[in-house]
Amino acid sequence: MLHRLSEMKSGSSGVIERFDENEAQVKLMEMGCIPGEKVSVEAIAPMGDPIAIQVSGYCLSIRKNEARHIWVEIA
Repeated sequence: MLHRLSEMKSGSSGVIERFDENEAQVKLMEMGCIPGEKVSVEAIAPMGDPIAIQVSGYCLSIRKNEARHIWVEIA
């Protein structure tokens, strides 16, 4: 079952399956968020934004608005 990255809890992980069509898609792919790549949620800021994720071998901080366009298959 697919979930939006923005809805995942800290400590959860999965595999990026696809993106919503939007202008941030290319930016996210340039940062290593590509379909088939494992992603894990490392931390979520107290107010819920931004989200720290582990992807492509490094830690990346993205806005919740960007994370909602990434669909993940939960591991």
